[in-house]
Amino acid sequence: MYTITGVTGHVGSVAAQTLLAQGKQVRVFVRDAAKGEPWKQQGAEVALGTFHDHAALVRAFTGVEGAFVLVPPAEALAAADPIAHNVDTARKIAAAVREAKLPHVVLLSSAGAQHPDGTGPIKALHHAEKLLAATGAAVTAVRAAYFQENWASSLGALAQNILPTFVPKALRYPQVATTDIGRTVATMLVEGGRGVRHVELAGPRDYTGDDVAGELSKQLGRPIAAVDVPIEQAVPTLTSVGVPAASAALFAEMYAGIISGLVAFEGTPRRGTVEVGTTLASLR
Repeated sequence: MYTITGVTGHVGSVAAQTLLAQGKQVRVFVRDAAKGEPWKQQGAEVALGTFHDHAALVRAFTGVEGAFVLVPPAEALAAADPIAHNVDTARKIAAAVREAKLPHVVLLSSAGAQHPDGTGPIKALHHAEKLLAATGAAVTAVRAAYFQENWASSLGALAQNILPTFVPKALRYPQVATTDIGRTVATMLVEGGRGVRHVELAGPRDYTGDDVAGELSKQLGRPIAAVDVPIEQAVPTLTSVGVPAASAALFAEMYAGIISGLVAFEGTPRRGTVEVGTTLASLR
């Protein structure tokens, strides 16, 4: 049996569905019974609790071959110190892993997590990897590229036939669909623990903002132009749409890290199969 957290999100749901389709036993960890009911109907066991409920988390991790965990980004969005909040969550997950004697944990991490600073919200994942590695469990950190789904935040400008981007539109960089991440998580769980390892994951090819705009042009049947937004405008732009200042500053740092090459892979990544055009079609 495998425990899947974050099952109401894109990555966790794909991981759970993939395992169930393979005939594996799955335990989903959800906040309330209503969210677990659809999974129960598919044959999954449902465990109730939150990452801040130590006893519930230990129960969810007990008696399984492995578990998928992530540090929920939405929880930290409004925190005064988002990094401290996420590191505290990771510390609680690690404590439960240790007490439950969980043999293998798969963590949703990120490209750039090898660096302790300069990567925005990814800094918390640097600490999460280390906290989990210290538990004695086998740890597989899936270091995913920039999510293709993140383009959703720019699609509101399509009415003006533009696609704004803080990363220069001509810069080619790795992007991956959450479907590919979820499938990879399932694969890593079934493979089992192999000490502490990092699995870098990108989409089938790298893309520029111009590439993304070109895909949208084809889908919409009209020209869409990628438009560079200066990185200095990231914080005021994000705060103007309701992102708290501390989180906006972290996102700006992440974009700067992508531009500088700091938020990047250490080696050659695995490649998923979902093209950005497929993801864009699902977002509109």
